[in-house]
Amino acid sequence: MQYNFNEIEAKWQKYWAENQTFKAENNSDKEKFYVLDMFPYPSGAGLHVGHPLGYIASDIYARYKRHKGFNVLHPQGYDSFGLPAEQYAIQTGQHPAVTTASNIKTYRRQLDQLGFSFDWSREVRTSSPEYYKWTQWIFIQIFNSWYNKDVDKAEDIASLICIFNTDGNTTVNAVCDDAIEAFSADEWKVFSAVKKQEILLQYRLTYLADTEVNWCPALGTVLANDEIGNGVSERGGHPVIRKKMTQWSMRISAYAQRLLDGLAKIDWPQPLKDSQTNWIGRSEGASAVFKVNGHDAVVDVFTTRPDTIFGVSFMTLAPEHELVSKITTAEQKEAVENYIQATAKRSERDRMADVKTITGAFTGAYAEHPFTKEPVPIWIGDYVLAGYGTGAVMSVPCGDQRDYDFAKHFNIPIPNIFEGIDISEEAYADKDKTVIANSDFLNGLPYKKAVKRAIFELEKLGQGEGKINYRLRDAVFSRQRYWGEPFPVYYIDGMPQMIEAEHLPIKLPEVEKYLPTETGEPPLGNAEVWAWDILTNKVVHNSEINNSTVFPLELNTMPGWAGSSQYFNRYMDPENSEEIFSQKAINYWQDVDLYIGGSEHATGHLLYSRFWQKFMFDKGLVPKDEFAKKLINQGMITGTSAFVCRWDYVVNGDAEILRFPVFVSSNLAQRMEKESLFLEDLIKNYDVIRARIMDKHEGNRDEKGIIKITDSPKSITKIHSDVSLVNSSDELDIEGFKKWRSEYADAIFITEDDRTFKVSREVEKMSKSKYNVVNPDAICEEYGADSLRLYEMFLGPLEQSKPWNTAGITGTHSFLKKLWRQFHTAENASFMVSEEEPSKESWKTLHKTIKKVEEDIENFSFNTSVSTFMICVNELSAQKCVSRQILEPLAILVSPYAPHIAEELWHKLGHTESIATAPFPKFEGKYLVESSKEYPISFNGKMKFTMELSLELSKDEIEAAVMANEKTQQQLQGREPKKVIVVPGKIVNIVG
Repeated sequence: MQYNFNEIEAKWQKYWAENQTFKAENNSDKEKFYVLDMFPYPSGAGLHVGHPLGYIASDIYARYKRHKGFNVLHPQGYDSFGLPAEQYAIQTGQHPAVTTASNIKTYRRQLDQLGFSFDWSREVRTSSPEYYKWTQWIFIQIFNSWYNKDVDKAEDIASLICIFNTDGNTTVNAVCDDAIEAFSADEWKVFSAVKKQEILLQYRLTYLADTEVNWCPALGTVLANDEIGNGVSERGGHPVIRKKMTQWSMRISAYAQRLLDGLAKIDWPQPLKDSQTNWIGRSEGASAVFKVNGHDAVVDVFTTRPDTIFGVSFMTLAPEHELVSKITTAEQKEAVENYIQATAKRSERDRMADVKTITGAFTGAYAEHPFTKEPVPIWIGDYVLAGYGTGAVMSVPCGDQRDYDFAKHFNIPIPNIFEGIDISEEAYADKDKTVIANSDFLNGLPYKKAVKRAIFELEKLGQGEGKINYRLRDAVFSRQRYWGEPFPVYYIDGMPQMIEAEHLPIKLPEVEKYLPTETGEPPLGNAEVWAWDILTNKVVHNSEINNSTVFPLELNTMPGWAGSSQYFNRYMDPENSEEIFSQKAINYWQDVDLYIGGSEHATGHLLYSRFWQKFMFDKGLVPKDEFAKKLINQGMITGTSAFVCRWDYVVNGDAEILRFPVFVSSNLAQRMEKESLFLEDLIKNYDVIRARIMDKHEGNRDEKGIIKITDSPKSITKIHSDVSLVNSSDELDIEGFKKWRSEYADAIFITEDDRTFKVSREVEKMSKSKYNVVNPDAICEEYGADSLRLYEMFLGPLEQSKPWNTAGITGTHSFLKKLWRQFHTAENASFMVSEEEPSKESWKTLHKTIKKVEEDIENFSFNTSVSTFMICVNELSAQKCVSRQILEPLAILVSPYAPHIAEELWHKLGHTESIATAPFPKFEGKYLVESSKEYPISFNGKMKFTMELSLELSKDEIEAAVMANEKTQQQLQGREPKKVIVVPGKIVNIVG
């Protein structure tokens, strides 16, 4: 019987689905173990071979824990809201729900064919109303909460209202907006309903506020920082500007310290912890207040070095700072407005990364130094961010390189009070240096005492105080998109009202267009049935809005991270329609034991999820304030990209003119660049090429009627080619490329030998945008899912990036065929397993394999397990082992890695139940203890032969056995040895 992997894999995938083999129970007596993958976004391209890497690893561990007797929860679902589906809807008019459902169908088929042990009965889709009902519900809970700093937790907003009714807000210690007006209980009671709501919004954990956002006009939506690169959107490459908009925000900053502290109790990768630590950015220092001359305004700054305040020579505000428009003088207005307009085109990330470019504008205004009372010029500069600190800095050029560079660039005078003294924080970290400043109360003090004294003096003046600052900003929670969770919010007199939980979900309405409205409203502004009737508690037609009983609904939708911030909890009880999950379910599963996913989510999903979990813990909804005990970031599988080299010539000195494409074979292009050669120096038919180019540019003659083509050895642009158009010798299928990229149908391809055109190669992240993906469908068809699973693990350590090479999968496929043959006779390939007692060599092979595989799985060293399997089967094959006592546990050992072949062999061994829960073989060390020793027998120090002797023999017994051996007598030829040296367990040397 041949190893028919396609038939075997289809058989067992069907069996698992029909029998719900991997369904987890919420009331099991077994110990629980929760294994989770970061759920995928179902793109239209489907999976490539890089996607399953983490899934395979988690599946191995989930299957292993089942073998160990655990009740394993290993769910899967889809993060199915998102911008790509919406953009496709804009282009084609097809509803995002339709394309998303189609994409999910493809993903499900591909995931199933890889043999994952998912409990599909718990599948969630973030775009399903049954799921986002609970996302809306959590939003309402957050809206109805405030953060009480006295108890360091979130509390119901009703408790805050009680305080306002009895004491006003002067005793409230809350995380809230800045510049809250104080009021008494009596004042609170007479405030209007709208005024009260406005005040409560300043305390709520989710609130409406004017916020600087990344606005992409082409996409018509706000983008998160991780959706932008180099000032353009990741999707489509459209320009992104900074813009102030009224947005929903989440007060994640309330949890900044708890998010930091929580990192100490979770087993997550240190680089990821460092990313979150830096993103939260805790720093200790002081706030300082500078009065603005001629204005009833102050500039608040935060500094970690208040002892350097006498070195302040100017102040810098973020261009978006609210004071800029108020304090800028008429003379400077044009320059400031032009600068603000230019800065709006740069993302915060770009501004933070660019430390070399120095730009700024003078407002014309001056602040008053708190101590010297000297005027301090106020500038704006894009190296200061509105969202970090107070959006303003006191600039000390004699102590900060960026301030120094700014001052030098704009010729701002620099005081020399710190001249020659290193005042950086690092300089004081381990040294008791003293501060030298233009101040009697700071001069000569050690650094730490100087900081405390500066704070004390600022507090005396009423112009500052000691403060802990966090870089973490509140998270913008609005998106101007259609394909996202609708907010359960309607508006009365411009104030947000929450829809009661029993009326959820508020489903997405139908719209004619998925673009913003002509008046600039989000896509939901196109909906005709999008108003809330408070009498019927239903969504009704907009024409019924009367602002009495029918009110407008929120037009924004929630961001992509909304649905992914609690999905791991919903998996515990996904079919519960009455509550987000039952307490019985949450108290059983508790939290995620093993979470596997990408490190790129460090400051996005993983930080927001921790925030939501801590909030839900505060509200008594979950038993743990961290949702995942252990996290592993899998590395990526890289692909070998192919590039065609395009020669970018210049016509009449214009580099931007439309070019007639000319492609140059890779080796020629490399010579052009490395040796500074011109194209005409490399090819014989250059004149023919030139004539064709000039013919194409007939309409681009200059004023003298000349077409001038400029050659350059440095004008090579690399363009991705689909790797399917390139053979193993790096030769491009030119005709195939022209059909694939129709804009290059008439292009010239300059070959190396009048026949072949070669591409250059680079290893990059496997991505459909780089056209270097390998489809797992083709791999499974040719080699099988088990071969793919083993190969991806065999490539290297889980956490490291690994290059894909399809040719390499033949090794794991050959191993599986050899494993199959181990259970079958060589003559007719029929199944053959013996009931005979195994040899001691076979016992040894099995138990050293058990020991190694178990250690490898526990340490997530899956790559070395694959090597161990190969060694094991090679040894058993050499031993001609067909014993059930060896092969049956071997099938279980292999099962987590190659489940289909293991199930088939298990069935052939006579079992009627799935191998999935068969007990994992127990390692017994006795089988690795050697009972005998192969002694080298030497004569006068030269080894002549070996003897297998029991390790239990005494020294005399060893000597007697050796002397009685026929080979010994042949060597001695009747002579008596002078002495016999015996070292038990090592050697025997006969000295003659």
